[in-house]
Amino acid sequence: MMLVYGDIARVEDAACVRRRIAEDMSACTLLPPGRQRHELLVQTFVATGELAQGLADQEFDQRAADDLSDVQDAGSRLLLVQAQAILRSWQASFLGELTLPAEWPLLLDRLDGPEPVRMKRAEGYAFYALYPESYIEAALRSGLPPTTVVIGIRNIGMSLAALVAAALGSGPAYSLRPTGHPFSRHLQIGQMLGDRILAERDVDFAIVDEGPGLSGSSFGCVADWLQTNGVSPLRLHFFPSHSGDLGPRASSAHRQRWKERPIHLADARDLIIDTPQGARSLQTWASELVGTSEPSWRDISGGRWRALRYDNVESWPPSYRQQEKLKFLMPEGDKRWLVKFAGLCKAGADKARRGALLSEAGFTPTVIGTCYGFIIEQWADGQALETSALTKERMLDHIGRYLGFRARHLPAQHGGASLDDLCHMAVSNAGEAIGMDAARQLERLIGQPHRLVRYLRRIDTDNRLHVWEWLLSNDGRLLKTDALDHNGAHDLIGCQDIAWDVAGASVEFDLSSDERTRLAEIIAREADRELREDVLTVFEACYLGFQIGLWSVASTGDLECETLRAQKIVRRYTDRLQRLLRT
Repeated sequence: MMLVYGDIARVEDAACVRRRIAEDMSACTLLPPGRQRHELLVQTFVATGELAQGLADQEFDQRAADDLSDVQDAGSRLLLVQAQAILRSWQASFLGELTLPAEWPLLLDRLDGPEPVRMKRAEGYAFYALYPESYIEAALRSGLPPTTVVIGIRNIGMSLAALVAAALGSGPAYSLRPTGHPFSRHLQIGQMLGDRILAERDVDFAIVDEGPGLSGSSFGCVADWLQTNGVSPLRLHFFPSHSGDLGPRASSAHRQRWKERPIHLADARDLIIDTPQGARSLQTWASELVGTSEPSWRDISGGRWRALRYDNVESWPPSYRQQEKLKFLMPEGDKRWLVKFAGLCKAGADKARRGALLSEAGFTPTVIGTCYGFIIEQWADGQALETSALTKERMLDHIGRYLGFRARHLPAQHGGASLDDLCHMAVSNAGEAIGMDAARQLERLIGQPHRLVRYLRRIDTDNRLHVWEWLLSNDGRLLKTDALDHNGAHDLIGCQDIAWDVAGASVEFDLSSDERTRLAEIIAREADRELREDVLTVFEACYLGFQIGLWSVASTGDLECETLRAQKIVRRYTDRLQRLLRT
């Protein structure tokens, strides 16, 4: 299996996280009714869910099971309080008073542990435009009674379950952590928690999570446990994030049950994104932000943006459509804007500030602002770089100044894979794609990676240096597009040393050894730091290993034309890696 994905987790002191949540909760009560207050309420809810998840998993690791605890009780109750506030705000189109029960600070104070807590990012909120309101609407439409027992599957299912519970009017939701092989999950549940969940077996049970994925075994193992303990399958209800079937690795029993039981789902695109007008419409928010009255709206997600950059479909670059974030073109007259999903957490505002800094320096399109999970920037018209007549000398100079600017002015916002992890990924992917001889050669080339760690400094790397991400604008400027969030993507890379981007530029622009050295010299001058050749060589090998894995996974899609494009670029990466191994 190719190594591509990873969870970016952070370790923080719970008291610091609680303090930020308390400040944001208090700020919500002071803001006037409106979308901005609703956005902050959702951001606070997401942060609370991540803290509660981290503490619950911490207890799970200590006990080797889920069970009742004061911390988990406080987390589920506080999430329910916040979910109820989101429900009322949503139903009132963000208007009306915000009332929170007096005990919310006491519940927050109980979210504590004996040591720093490791929190995982809620992927649906961060990457896949999973809006809380869609679970609220799904629950409201389900017809389930308040007696329903709601069970969330950690990570994100813990907070999603609170939304379902709020909409149903039921009590605080439970959360469970499936463990084991990804295609064959199982539960470890303590006696007290099991007795509490099963106190009434003749009621309905709602199982809540994002997904399902390749096997749906997380949903399946919770349902299996309920049925094994006397709950009728007719009482089971599923709340997923998409309408598709279980993936190809699902068991026949799980697949059959999934077809037989109710699937409760509401699509955020129908609720917010594709709604043409009104107080709960992305199109309305975006047009207000840029000051337009009646713009049109075009979905350019899933690789559709290529039709705007390339005249010939045959020249389209590859697209990993399933991993592309939602994006839309909003034109009015001779003006056009890009509206792209950036995440429901506060990372969206961070990306907007980063974009403003880069655009002011002349490297990226102008950022206009953000609105409820989306970032809006001016659409840059121009020519795809690979079809332009721009000289390589000018390209190298500009890319060097751009990467040097990032290295000097943009510190890392979060962590990323260790050098050991990068090297392990590269060797594993090379072995699967080329063979074990190549993997052993790569191990010899890398040597002992720990010898290089002292030369590394994490920054806010670009992580997306592909040639199709560059544009020669109509006014002659060389612009970097899609420059704001790939070091926080749903993969294992994260923020790295600038050497990662040097490797990316070297590979994507097929630089020779001398050209790579020149690029590194420009960056070193701009950023006032040394870039060692041995570091660059190891990072190039790791970059190639990652790209081989990424596009190999992308090549398993259902469109033959996209598969062929992905396979073509995998061959290019493997050819370059083999050349590197021969040097």
